[in-house]
Formats: sequence, C-alpha cells, structure tokens
Amino acid sequence: MKLWQKVLVGFVIGTVLGLLFPQLAVLKPVGDLFIRLIKMLIAPMVFASLVVGASSIGDVRKLGRVGGKTLLYFMATTAVAILIGIVIALIIQPGAGFILTEVGEYEATSAPNVIDVFLDMVPTNILNSLAADNMLQIIVSALFIGIGATVIGQKGKPFLSFCNSLAEIMYTITGMVMELAPYAAAALMAWVTAISGVEVLLPLAKALIAVYIANILHAVIIYSGAVYFFAQMNPLHFFRGMFEALAVAFTTCSSAATLPVSMRNAQKNLGVPNEISSFVQPLGATINMDGTAIYMGVSAYFIAQVYGIPLGPQQYLMIILTATLASIGAAGVPGAGVIMLGMVLHAAGLPLDGILLIAGVDRIFDMIRTSMNILGDAAGAVVVAATEDGLET
Repeated sequence: MKLWQKVLVGFVIGTVLGLLFPQLAVLKPVGDLFIRLIKMLIAPMVFASLVVGASSIGDVRKLGRVGGKTLLYFMATTAVAILIGIVIALIIQPGAGFILTEVGEYEATSAPNVIDVFLDMVPTNILNSLAADNMLQIIVSALFIGIGATVIGQKGKPFLSFCNSLAEIMYTITGMVMELAPYAAAALMAWVTAISGVEVLLPLAKALIAVYIANILHAVIIYSGAVYFFAQMNPLHFFRGMFEALAVAFTTCSSAATLPVSMRNAQKNLGVPNEISSFVQPLGATINMDGTAIYMGVSAYFIAQVYGIPLGPQQYLMIILTATLASIGAAGVPGAGVIMLGMVLHAAGLPLDGILLIAGVDRIFDMIRTSMNILGDAAGAVVVAATEDGLET
C-alpha cells in the first residue's frame, strides 16, 4: 500500500475505535510523539530551505517579483475565502433556532500594535529565533542571509552548500518520520472521537457543516481554478499529489507541523521547483490562512445569530477586513484560530463569550481549516512556479 492509503486506513480505524472504546483516548501520546518529531524538523528546515530558495532565485529583482506574486495571491484568496464563508453562513443559517444557555465568560487577548508586529518580524538574535521557533523572524533572517550569500558570490558558496545539505537532510528525515503517520493518524483520531463522541457534533452540526461546505467549495472553485488556469494542471492531479499533506494536516491540525510533508508533496508530486517551494510554502504557513478566515467568518455570523444580534453592512465589512488580517497573523499551530476569532468578534462588536460556544469542538473545525491552509500554500506555489515558467511537468 502507498503511504497515503495507509494514513487513510489509520484515520478510519482510529475514528471507529475511538467511538467504540472511549478509553482509547490514552493513545494521544502516540500522535503527540509524531507531531514532536515533525516539529523537530521545522526550524532548521525552514531556515535552510529559505536561504537556499532565496539564493537559488539569484536575481534580487526576481526575488522581489516572486515575493510580490506570492503576497498578491495569498491576500486575494484569503479575501475570497471569507466571502465564501459568509455567503454559506447566510444560506445555511447555522445559529437559527439555537437556544442559548449559560456559557461563561471569555477573556480576550488584546490585539498587538501594528508597528510592534512589523518590528518584531526582525530578530535581534537569530539563534534565539531558531530556538523559539519564531517563524516570521526565521523567514526574515533567512531571506536576508540568502540574499547576502548570493551578493558576495564565490565566498558565499560554502555556506549555501551547507544549507543545501542541511535542507536535504531534513527532507530525508521527514520521509523517515512519515512512515509513522498511519499510526499517528489512528491514535489522534481515536483520541478526538473518544473525548468528543458523536453527540458533541449535534448542537453545532449546522455551523460545522457550513464551515466544511465553504472550505470544500473554496478548494473546488478557487484552488482548482487557480492551478488549472495558471498552470494548466488537472485539479485531480493537484489534490492527489497533496493527499499525504492533507491527511497530516487533518489529523495534527498544525500548518507548521505539516510543512515538511507539504513541501515534499509539492516538489515531488506537483513539479514545483525547490527554490519556489522553499520560498512560497514556509511563507504561506505563516501568513496564508484561508481555512482560518472561513472559520472566523462563519463563527462570527453563528455567534451573532445565537445572541440575536443583527449584522449590518458595516459589521460585515469589518468581519471581512479583520478576518483577512487576523488570518495572516494566525500562528500555524493547533487552536490559534480561536485566539484570532476574539479579535474579529471584538472588531465587529460581538460578544466574546460566544467563543465558548464553539471552543469545545474547535478541534473538529481545526481539522478542515488546517487542511485548507496547507492546500492554499501548495496551490500558491504551483501558481507562482507556473508564472515564472519554472513548473516541472
């Protein structure tokens, strides 16, 4: 059996066993071990890959062009994603007829100052950034180092050779760790279904359905259209090529943890050159969160309905703008979307206590939104590679 087939079997077995035997929640450490092994690779792989990616592009003007295309693609697809989420929520009406009970109080996390966010992107100590897994700082430092190594020419080649070797080592270890994926998928799904059960889905079934439908539509319409229009790639080939990464994202709920697998799938299965994949996908794992944007739009509408608060055009616009910006700041780790949802609700004047209505099943929301996040990064890499005439067919 191929690895993706093994992962799918593990996913199904874990789901069934978790429902039948709730005590199997104790298997969670098996999945946690897999996630830790993947996370072990992230900082060195992203740093080495981006240094090599930036230097491989060579021309600083080309690097700026590739970066501009990447950011434009990410912002456009995220804005469309939140619009799709709100439209689906308006059609399904997820909060209609919901009887609100006491949900407690939620303490919001204050939104960071915009200037502080930009300043914090530049590290004062690169080693500290690597140790803390601060992805934005790692990306910024790696881009500067890659450009610098390119500018100095021959003197920079030994360092670039080291980074290239380090990146290849990380890719190889990723392949080794992925052999554990079927067992991790079974363990994590057994834990999720064991602690949640079927009944936990019922009160929020319509909201869950709205989020899943919006994400699937976004993938089928936007991502399929993007890879077909820009790269003349069969959408089925695209989705098949990313299946392993989708399975890891769905079970781990972490864009960062899925990144090594996602990059390997894009390069090996979709023909994205290493220098494009190494630039676009790590950047996307940090700032491109289409699934999170959809989740925030549907959740905001759901909470407004539950509290009986009508939304006007200004509030819809605020939700769209804030969700787009908040999704850029959402860290690629499990549960980050809940924190960013607090910013959206606050900006739209909606009660923050509503977060507690969905916090209990956030893991189930997180599965599809993380899958969509990494799929969007891969589609972006395909589109950028095609527009640079670099897609390997």
